[in-house]
Amino acid sequence: MTVQEISSVDKTLRELQNVAPDAPFLALGQTVFWDEPMKAGLALASKRLGHSRKLVAGVHDTDYFAKLPSGPHTAGKFKALPHNDTTTRGLWSAAAEFSTLFGSETVITRDMLHAAGVRISKLALARPNFLDEATEAWGWRGIVSLDEHAPITKDVLLKQLFPELQATLDWALDSAIDALGGQGKIKATELADQLRTQVCELSEPRGQSLSEFYKRLLPVLYEFCANRPVDLETTATSELLRFNRETCSSCRFELLNLFVDQATRPVACSAYDEAIRGSSGLYELSRFGSGAIPFDLIIPGHGRGTIRLGTRGAVIMTAPPQFLTLKKPLSSVADLAEAIEAKFGPDCVLVGKAVTLIGMLAREFVFVFHEGASSYVKHSRKLHQILSQKGHALPMNPILRIKYDVWGSLKVCCSWMRLPEPFQRAFGTEELCGPSFSARWKEVAKEQEELLGRLATMRRPIELIRFLDKTHGGSWEVLAEEYEGLHEQLGKLERSLEQIRSRRFALYDQARQLRVKRLAAEKQKGDHFRARIFEKDPTTEDLAERERLTEAVKGVIHESVEVESHMQELRHLQNELVHDEKIRRIHERRRSIELEAELKRLRLIRQAIISSKGLAHANLRPSAWWFRLVCPDGLWFRETIDTAECYLEPLI
Repeated sequence: MTVQEISSVDKTLRELQNVAPDAPFLALGQTVFWDEPMKAGLALASKRLGHSRKLVAGVHDTDYFAKLPSGPHTAGKFKALPHNDTTTRGLWSAAAEFSTLFGSETVITRDMLHAAGVRISKLALARPNFLDEATEAWGWRGIVSLDEHAPITKDVLLKQLFPELQATLDWALDSAIDALGGQGKIKATELADQLRTQVCELSEPRGQSLSEFYKRLLPVLYEFCANRPVDLETTATSELLRFNRETCSSCRFELLNLFVDQATRPVACSAYDEAIRGSSGLYELSRFGSGAIPFDLIIPGHGRGTIRLGTRGAVIMTAPPQFLTLKKPLSSVADLAEAIEAKFGPDCVLVGKAVTLIGMLAREFVFVFHEGASSYVKHSRKLHQILSQKGHALPMNPILRIKYDVWGSLKVCCSWMRLPEPFQRAFGTEELCGPSFSARWKEVAKEQEELLGRLATMRRPIELIRFLDKTHGGSWEVLAEEYEGLHEQLGKLERSLEQIRSRRFALYDQARQLRVKRLAAEKQKGDHFRARIFEKDPTTEDLAERERLTEAVKGVIHESVEVESHMQELRHLQNELVHDEKIRRIHERRRSIELEAELKRLRLIRQAIISSKGLAHANLRPSAWWFRLVCPDGLWFRETIDTAECYLEPLI
């Protein structure tokens, strides 16, 4: 970028200054170990432009902690798991997820494998559990609760999961260090140890909640990532959305007011249902029960539940449900806050469901979202637009979207990297420097996508084996020659068997004809018996004719026996050929080579997806701590921010 050029970041920040000059940035994340601290770059850029906009870094601690999708449950326990398309299919972990350098939560699904030509059923016979490892997202782990009913994140005590959290962080850091070479590895080890020390120091006292621990870590991680102090405030959604008599007048609860006030509730609820119609995973309010609104209440000691409002009472759908008695129908959030505080105290938290949470906080803050984050925004925008059309417009600050070119920005970093195994074949090397990785990663991703397409066309084993011989050579050249030799031997056997089958089929036809001939001969003999002999005085000629007809039947029977005997001889010969020990060994060897080829295809597909889709996902949402370990001088981080694409996304 030349001196005269204005970066997308600077341009968007100046535009934002005109649209929402006083609204603080809100960087809200469920974990502190992923991409949230990258937003330090935006705060620093804003300060550089002379803006006084505040950055609020928050912990989204009012959602449920991730839960084990299946398997045995253990109360109060937590475990780090990989994400695959079998044992942890459907896993959703956000409050404690980690990705090491180059890693991402890119699950290689069964559909992807099938589309690329993998014969899943055949591999499953030889390797029953092969899909567990084959579909696992590379370089990613998430901690889940083993409770039958997952707790709310704000209620999780650090001491319950710190050993697992620490071990998973160590895995991520150590894996990243292993991927570095030269002198950079030594410096990265020192920095990683500094980070580990700070994490351990802030983990005391262990009686603190996970949310409190994360809040204390946020400034540390922002500074670690940016390699300089970052002016920020820390908070959590359990603080931002605390709901009582004092807080209910905040603009954060203005959207809620439309759903609480009995005069506007029908319009607001109808607008919500219309906004989410046709979506995946979002439900109309009637699914939550009569009177439901798209907000939950978190009650200390009782958990979280959907709010259902009536004219003289309310139900909070915790387990078990909690009830409120209302003196009169609700006309404002102040009425609701009065009732809630009177019954449950001042520490309840009122949080919007996925679609309404954005509108609650966008009244006051400018959300900073990375590209691809929050798929619910389009539904939130539609809700706000419908409400505006109905005469209930609420001003909303826009979202600031930021899209990074993480790997492209690596061109300024001269560190050397020792590529992990899944990337070595794709890049054609085991070790390379940052600029080389930067220059090649997009072309590598394109090549791997093309490879997936080519592999998908190879349906016959011989096609796959010849491809491996052509592209890999070495042992595959020997195996290809052996396989074709075995194929030729089995081809000769098949031709012999085909000759036998042809002869047998001819005999089957002959046997059918003989059965017809025998029936005709026996009928002719019977007809003659009834006409000339039975209760008659047969002549010598009649008896001679009967003898002739009897011999004709015997002849047909004798001929049928000979045909059946010949058929048995052919069956015996066919069985000898099929079950011959040499032939059996040929079949086994051929199946073995086919299995080797199919396993190789599986590895190529896995590597191709990791090196294309996986790198692309990591490019959009990297773990912030990578930057300091790989490039301690901060050049990679600064280049990533300076070259980022930013834009404002309206919410109404």
